[in-house]
Amino acid sequence: MISVEEARTRILEALAATPAETVPLPAGWGRVLARPVLARLTQPPADVSAMDGYAVRAAEATEGARLGVIGTAPAGHPFAGEVGSGQAVRIFTGGLVPPGADAILLQEDAEVAGASVLVKETVRPGRWIRRRGLDFAEGEELLPAGRRLTARDIGLAAAANTPWLTVHRAPRIGILATGDEIALPGDPIPPGGIVSSNAHALAALVRAGGGEPLVLPIAPDDSQAIAEAARAARACDLLVTSGGASVGDHDLVQSALGPQGFTLDFWKIAMRPGKPLIWGRLGPTPVLGLPGNPVSALVCSVLFLVPALDRLSGLPGAAPRTIRALAGTDLPENDRRFDHLRATLEPSADGTPLATPFPAQDSSMMKTLARAEALILRAPNAPALPAGAPVEVIPLGDLGL
Repeated sequence: MISVEEARTRILEALAATPAETVPLPAGWGRVLARPVLARLTQPPADVSAMDGYAVRAAEATEGARLGVIGTAPAGHPFAGEVGSGQAVRIFTGGLVPPGADAILLQEDAEVAGASVLVKETVRPGRWIRRRGLDFAEGEELLPAGRRLTARDIGLAAAANTPWLTVHRAPRIGILATGDEIALPGDPIPPGGIVSSNAHALAALVRAGGGEPLVLPIAPDDSQAIAEAARAARACDLLVTSGGASVGDHDLVQSALGPQGFTLDFWKIAMRPGKPLIWGRLGPTPVLGLPGNPVSALVCSVLFLVPALDRLSGLPGAAPRTIRALAGTDLPENDRRFDHLRATLEPSADGTPLATPFPAQDSSMMKTLARAEALILRAPNAPALPAGAPVEVIPLGDLGL
């Protein structure tokens, strides 16, 4: 058995980012930039007012002064003239500051009387003016390559007059569930059978990670059926199988794919849940073989599939983010396998999250996983810990779980 860290390293080293493609701006959310976004204009393009008020000469806009209003400057409709001595221009937020003015008199600091305005508070030079280029300048790099785009990033690219984005293609992930005993939700369940949950959970996880899932029909415990299903996924960037990764008479993934040119990199990881895990390659297609137990499959996905999705999407790929928490109960010493305990999170007295593992940790219990908010990490041979001791946890809320 190899360690969790070594397994993740070997998976990531075998993967590369998908090719770049150009997409319209609205389609860029969640994608990873293959090329940086450069500003196509300067923002703001000229000095503009930050508030509603009057464009004035600060030297003359002193308390008690009266200025003649000679025009208006709404946003998008610049004043055509120039502000001269003793003059002011009514201006609104975003309006271009007319030549001759060097400050904005706030409307609440002014008193209007006919065609003039009384200054009620002295104005400082430059006050309430957003200078040209305050936000960014033409040609400036605003978003670097390798960044996963947020809604804020899309807004910035739009403000920079960028209608198209060059991003990595969304990874195509084939998902193949295997086993005579499983049936789709709503279909008749065979005697001794169970409802398939893994394929649906994995598809949701792939979507949350920016990929495009291709859910293949369930393959029975038959080498030929598994091989045919795997061949259908050859165009995918990664094939993920569920079930058949162990060594029982009906665990056929390796034996079914071997004649198709499958090469095994490693099998078995010193972790719980999820020891039986396959990593290899079927021709040009990487293959990640997950255990059939639903909790094992999803915990392995957190540790290996999510980083793999990141690498394929154009990110480096890394271990899941961890945070410091306090044990909500006594934790026994651990054995030689890296343990991942499903747990709830709640604030402690000092605000540090309190991570309390569920009493039952069986790898078939989906209800426990659905209610879990974190995985408590217990290194191999970790000593017993009392309640309140610090622990590292993986929060699940930001992983699509």
